[in-house]
Amino acid sequence: MSITSFKTPHLGHQETEKEWVIVDAEALVLGRLASQVAMIIRGKHKPTYSPHVDGGDNVIIINAEKIRLTGKKMTDRVYVSHTGYPGGQRFKTPSELMAKNPAKILEMAVKGMLPKNRLGRRLFTHLFVYAGSEHPHAAQSPKLIEIKTK
Repeated sequence: MSITSFKTPHLGHQETEKEWVIVDAEALVLGRLASQVAMIIRGKHKPTYSPHVDGGDNVIIINAEKIRLTGKKMTDRVYVSHTGYPGGQRFKTPSELMAKNPAKILEMAVKGMLPKNRLGRRLFTHLFVYAGSEHPHAAQSPKLIEIKTK
């Protein structure tokens, strides 16, 4: 046998096939959903996964306003941001963020689970989060997937 027959196939970003998947976030826990979605966006669920290649799928999340946080995190957790000016540190709870933009919490959670480099910034563009059950991606014919609760 030849040694070349044992080589692992490596796919570049041109050869990877991207699919469109849709996830219903109703009554799902924020962190558990975000970790599963980050894995799908990254492509870790595929046998052709390579850490430096954008080989994941495009993910559409609907019903983001019906996401669940366990314990008292909805009122006790604090998100910190800074305006860039002296004294510009701002604090918001998840309930305040949900009132303004329900999709923002999910976006921040998934973004925090992606790599902190230019690949991670590119992967983040494959996430589409919507507060309601309507989305404008029907032409891509996404398939509905179930996220395991446990």
